[in-house]
Amino acid sequence: MNRLKLISGHLSPGGSAAPLPDLRSSDCGCAAPSPEDEVVVVHGRRTAIGKAKKGSFKDTTPDELLSAVMTAVLEDVGLSPDQLGDVCVGNVLQPGAGALMARVAHFLSGFPEKVPVYTVNRQCSSGLQALLNIAGSIRSGSIQLGLACGVESMSLRSMGDPGDLSSGLSANAKARDCLIPMGVTSENVAERFGVSRRQQDAFALDSQIKAARARDSGRFDQEIVPVSVTVRDESGRERRLQVRRDEGIRAGTTLEDLARLRPAFKPNGTTTAGNSSQVSDGAAAVLLGRRAAVEELGLPVLGVLRGSAVVGVPPDLMGVGPALAIPAALQQAGLKVNDIDVFEINEAFASQAVFCVQRLALPPEKVNPLGGAIALGHPLGCTGARQVVTLLNELRRRGRRAFGVVSMCIGTGMGAAAVFEVPGP
Repeated sequence: MNRLKLISGHLSPGGSAAPLPDLRSSDCGCAAPSPEDEVVVVHGRRTAIGKAKKGSFKDTTPDELLSAVMTAVLEDVGLSPDQLGDVCVGNVLQPGAGALMARVAHFLSGFPEKVPVYTVNRQCSSGLQALLNIAGSIRSGSIQLGLACGVESMSLRSMGDPGDLSSGLSANAKARDCLIPMGVTSENVAERFGVSRRQQDAFALDSQIKAARARDSGRFDQEIVPVSVTVRDESGRERRLQVRRDEGIRAGTTLEDLARLRPAFKPNGTTTAGNSSQVSDGAAAVLLGRRAAVEELGLPVLGVLRGSAVVGVPPDLMGVGPALAIPAALQQAGLKVNDIDVFEINEAFASQAVFCVQRLALPPEKVNPLGGAIALGHPLGCTGARQVVTLLNELRRRGRRAFGVVSMCIGTGMGAAAVFEVPGP
C-alpha cells in the first residue's frame, strides 16, 4: 500500500510528489553483507560510441565490439579469463538477445570453453541488468568473479519487429500500450507533466555542452578502448581506421539550432531528433567480484555495489521509470538524494529526464556531469554498462569517498537504478 501511494504521488500531474521515505532509515528490509562478501567493481572499459548507419562502427559486427572490451578489461588488470565464473552480456536487437553472438565474442577474446556465457534483454537497462545478474551470482556464492557486458549494433539491426504476439492484446489496454512507440511515450510524459519544448531543448543543449567539454578535456580517454575497424564507403572501397572518440557529440549546438528542428513523433509535439537520444553502436564490459576473492588476487577495487532496484510503471509513461527506481535503490542502500555525488540518468528523451530530475529534486549540477545519451548516443544493450564505467571513473576523479547512481527508463514501462560507492584514498 505504501508503494502504491508513492507511485501515485510521483505520477500525479501538476501536484507535488508524495514525500519520500526516510532514506537514512536502517529499516530498509535488507541486511548489509560482511565486508569480505561485498560485491565490488574491479575495472571497466567501453568502446567509443559510434553513429548508427553512418559512423565508424557501421560495418563492425557486435561480436567484434564486444570482444574488444572483454579483452581489454582483463588485460588491464592482468586477470586470466579462466578465473571467471560467468559472463553475462546485455543485448536487445540481436536474435535471441545475442546468445550466439556473445559466445562467438567469448572465443574471439581467447576465453576458454569452460567459462560459460549467457545474455539478457531488459531493453534499455540490459547492460545494467547484466551487472546485477553477475552481482547476484556472486552474492549467492555461485561464483567469485564475473564479467558483465553490454553491446549493441544499431547499424546492423533495427528496432520495429515486435515478434509473435497474441491478437488478444488489443483488448487489454496495458498490453496494447506496450506497443506505443518510444517517441510517443516521450510526448505523453511532456504533455501529462507539463515539460515544455524549451525545457527539453535546454536540457539537450546542456548535455551537448557537458559532453563536448568532457571529451575535449580527455575525461573519456581512460575508459575508451581504441578499436581498429574496416569501414566501407558507398562504392564499396574499404579503409582501416582506429576509433577512439565518441561520434555523436555536436559541439557548437545552440538553442536556436534545436528550436528549428521539427517534432519527430507528433505534428504538434515537442520531442525532436535534437532532444532525444541518438541511435548508436558500442560495447562496454565491467569486471566484478567478491571482495575477499578480489583482494586475494591483488586486484584493485574501483567501486562497491550498494543497492539496486527495478520497478514497473505505466507502459505509456515508461520514461518516468527512474523517478521510482532511484528512491527504491537509495532506500536499499540506506542513502538519500543528498548523499549522492553524481546521478547518471540515461537521456532516452529530454522530456523524461527533465521530469525525473524535477520530481526527485536532483541538483542539476550532479546530473550527467559529462553529458548523456542525447550527446553521446544510446546503443541499447550497451548503455547501462557504459554508464557504470563512466560513473565510476568520474567518482574516482573526485579523490575522496563518493556515491553515485546509474538509472534508466525501460520500454514497456519499467525503471532500473543501482547505487555505487567509490572508496576514498
